[in-house]
Amino acid sequence: MPALVLLGAQWGDEGKGKATDLLGGSVDYVVRYQGGNNAGHTVVVGDQKYALHLLPSGILSPGCTPVIGNGVVVDPSVLLSELSGLNERGVDTSKLLISGNAHIITPYNVTVDKVTERFLGKRKIGTTGRGIGPTYADKINRVGIRVQDLYDESILTQKVEAALDVKNQMLTKLYNRRAIAVEQVVEELLGYADKLAPYVCDTVLVLNQALEQDKVVLFEGGQGTLLDIDHGTYPFVTSSNPTAGGACTGAGVGPTKISRVIGILKAYTTRVGAGPFPTELFDEDGEALRRIGGERGVTTGRDRRCGWFDAVIARYATRVNGLTDFFLTKLDVLTGWEQIPVCVAYEIDGKRVEELPYSQTDFHHAKPVYEMLPGWSEDISKAKSFSDLPKNAQSYVKALEEMSGAPISAIGVGPGRDETIEINSFL
Repeated sequence: MPALVLLGAQWGDEGKGKATDLLGGSVDYVVRYQGGNNAGHTVVVGDQKYALHLLPSGILSPGCTPVIGNGVVVDPSVLLSELSGLNERGVDTSKLLISGNAHIITPYNVTVDKVTERFLGKRKIGTTGRGIGPTYADKINRVGIRVQDLYDESILTQKVEAALDVKNQMLTKLYNRRAIAVEQVVEELLGYADKLAPYVCDTVLVLNQALEQDKVVLFEGGQGTLLDIDHGTYPFVTSSNPTAGGACTGAGVGPTKISRVIGILKAYTTRVGAGPFPTELFDEDGEALRRIGGERGVTTGRDRRCGWFDAVIARYATRVNGLTDFFLTKLDVLTGWEQIPVCVAYEIDGKRVEELPYSQTDFHHAKPVYEMLPGWSEDISKAKSFSDLPKNAQSYVKALEEMSGAPISAIGVGPGRDETIEINSFL
């Protein structure tokens, strides 16, 4: 089967963009199946760095067709701006396909996101404020605007009126904000129709026909497993399903078509936004990981919270996604530590727990149980094979593989496209 899913196995920011880009030259389609411009990927090609927020990473591979699936929420202004920026840098974006069933992030979704988060104060979730959650809420409440609605002014107007009937009540009476005019929103959204038209199609049909023709399709998740709305650290999660099951619903492809599920793991752990994080560091080690790893959110610009590798989370990701492989990134960042702690279990109320607790209360109180592994000081950025790594780095990788429950098939030893050790082919 030629369908693969590639997703984050932690809290996002694991390096999925690099992994997708490496596979991009060998696959025919790269599909974003959930999330919106709250996800950020950095891809380094030669001396060029590309920050992608909404577009699939495959857009940088000339022979690949990038697809925005029905499970994605699309901010048209952000998308067009991102396309324009790539075109100015000589990247061909003409092959992009957008599902007509993908939902549109409207101006009022962004407004609601920002005022709601501000209203929550200390209880805020830590959203990006880009309207992602409110757009998914509209989708579930069946008052959402879809890409295809841009091409029927009557339907679009009716849907915007229905959505604003409730939202304007909330904005004016609860948040003391001005009401949003229906006509203004409709006019803005219609202004995107012609610009998006060349890309819009029935992506479900395209992808299924491609798989029938033995084309290779890569499904690219945004965020990470622990940010999944169902399987993450709720409520400090995103509004969609980055886990492997989300690829089926978010792209319209059946689970029997998927042959491999690749989890991206950072050699340590990071997260952006609020929520529990058992291995988080507040000392010099945490600051060093942040500085050396360049841990700043691609989309948010916020410093990422940093901590040691958490094997409990990795095992959980293997289980809920059915992972067949891991791609371990940023191993080079750990160079220089004499000893490297790895969280192998949690202590909760005096008891050792080796699997992720299902209770939110227990997870908030989880304390990491560490095992110390010997570090290395040699530069590993030029390593081309596993045997090129220092013995202690090899042992570290093997230990993480054993603890995580799936083989590590590739290792990132630097940010560049060519700074990767491939142990087993993903294709």
